[in-house]
Amino acid sequence: MKYTQLGRTGLKVSRLVLGTMNFGPQTDEADSHAIMDAALDTGINFFDTANVYGWGENKGRTESIIGNWFAKGGERRDKVVLATKMYGNMAAEGDAWPNHDKLSALNIRRAVDASLKRLRTDYIDVYQFHHIDRATPFEEIWQAIDVLVRQGKILYAGSSNFPGYKIAQANEIAARRGGTIGLVSEQCLYNLVERRAEMEVIPAAQEYGLGVIPWSPLQGGLLGGVIKKEVQGGRRASGRAADTLADPTSRAQIQAYEDLLEKHGIEPGEAALAWLLTRPGITGPIVGPRTAEQLRSALRAVELELSDDLLTSLDEIFPGPGPSPEAFAW
Repeated sequence: MKYTQLGRTGLKVSRLVLGTMNFGPQTDEADSHAIMDAALDTGINFFDTANVYGWGENKGRTESIIGNWFAKGGERRDKVVLATKMYGNMAAEGDAWPNHDKLSALNIRRAVDASLKRLRTDYIDVYQFHHIDRATPFEEIWQAIDVLVRQGKILYAGSSNFPGYKIAQANEIAARRGGTIGLVSEQCLYNLVERRAEMEVIPAAQEYGLGVIPWSPLQGGLLGGVIKKEVQGGRRASGRAADTLADPTSRAQIQAYEDLLEKHGIEPGEAALAWLLTRPGITGPIVGPRTAEQLRSALRAVELELSDDLLTSLDEIFPGPGPSPEAFAW
C-alpha cells in the first residue's frame, strides 16, 4: 500500500479509503468484519463512515458494526485512521425533532457523543460535516469543534459536499479565530464522468491545504465495465448508472471507454481508480466493496501505471472543464 499526508496535516493515510456505506444494508456484520480485516491486512488504514449509514430505521447501524469490530481488539482501533460524518437527523423517520440535525453547536455535541458510543472508541480522527448548514455561522461551528478537540473527542475536522466558497469561508474564519486548524479534508463527488469539482472545489482545497477524498469514484458502477457485464449476463446497471446508459450519447461514451481499456488489457474499474490517483490534490478515493474480490480489484489500482497516451485518450472521451478560472471566465 502507498501512503500520503492528509492535506497539510501530519496524518499519514493510505491512498485508498475504505468506505463502509454498504456495511449493514448490503453486507452483513460477519462479512463486513472480514472486509475490514482484509483491508487492514493489505495496509489500508483510512476508514470512512457516517452516523446516518444503515439508513431508515437502521441509522447508526454501520457505525455499530465498526464499533463491534474495534472491540475484537488486536490493535484494530489503534491502526485505523477513523473518519465519520454528521449532519442528517438521526431520529426515526417521521419523528424528526428540532436541533437534532445540521451543524448547531448543540447537535455537533450530541452527534459526536452518539457516534463515539456506537463506534466503541473514545476519539474520532477526522470528524466531517456531511453538508453545509446555511443557518449556522462558522464561528459557532468552530467553537463547538474547539471544545471537542480540547476534550480529546476528535483530532481534525473535515467537510463533505462543500462548494469551493464554503471551504474558503470556513478556513478564513478559522484563521481569524486563531488556534483552530480549520478544515483538513473535503469529500466530494469526483470521477472521470463527473469532473465539475475541478472548477472550484479542488482548487479551493489545494489553496487551503485540504486533502481531497473523492466519493463514488466509479460513478455508481458506470465506470466499472457495466456494458460488458450486461452483455455477459452479469449484474445490470441500476440507479445513476442506468439513467446515464439510457441516453444514447452517454452510452456510446461509456462504450468507447470500455473499448479503450480492453485494447490496453486493463479492467475499467481499476483504471478509473488509478486515474484519480494521478490527479493533483487527491488523497485517495473511497472504495466501498461489498465483497472481498471487489476489495482486491481496488487494491490492484494502486499499483496500476497509466501511460501518458492512455491518460490523453481518457481525457478525449471524458473531457474535463479545463483550468480554473479560464474554463468558465474566458
